[in-house]
Amino acid sequence: MKKSYLLIGVCTVATVAAFITLRPGSIQEAAPREALEGDAMVAIQMPPIEGNAAIGQRVFEVSCASCHGVNAVGVEGAGPPLIHKIYEPSHHADEAFQRAVSQGVRSHHWQFGDMPPAEGLTRGDVAMVIAYIREIQRANGIP
Repeated sequence: MKKSYLLIGVCTVATVAAFITLRPGSIQEAAPREALEGDAMVAIQMPPIEGNAAIGQRVFEVSCASCHGVNAVGVEGAGPPLIHKIYEPSHHADEAFQRAVSQGVRSHHWQFGDMPPAEGLTRGDVAMVIAYIREIQRANGIP
């Protein structure tokens, strides 16, 4: 009977040790992996989205997120993050976004290829998307 208690105790200790070692956030996390196509390119903090920015968020999700990712974090292999210092207002003013949507844009900061024009969006739609992007940028230290 003592052997069975010993066996149960060893199994219990092994199970607890495995749980502590393998759970997310544990001391021994898996080594970082290489980015895969489809992965988000940046990690961000999301602010509360209200008003025009909330309208822009809905437009963005329908028209832009497939390439630029949910909340504009970019998509590895598809399109760059817009929540990035490159897209701060002093480098890419709001009109640059308007032109990119209406005319497309040649690849110049990233290696994703040229961006084609986005069909079916008005200047007003794009203004709302810009409000959304700028709100997230400010929340993430991009002036």
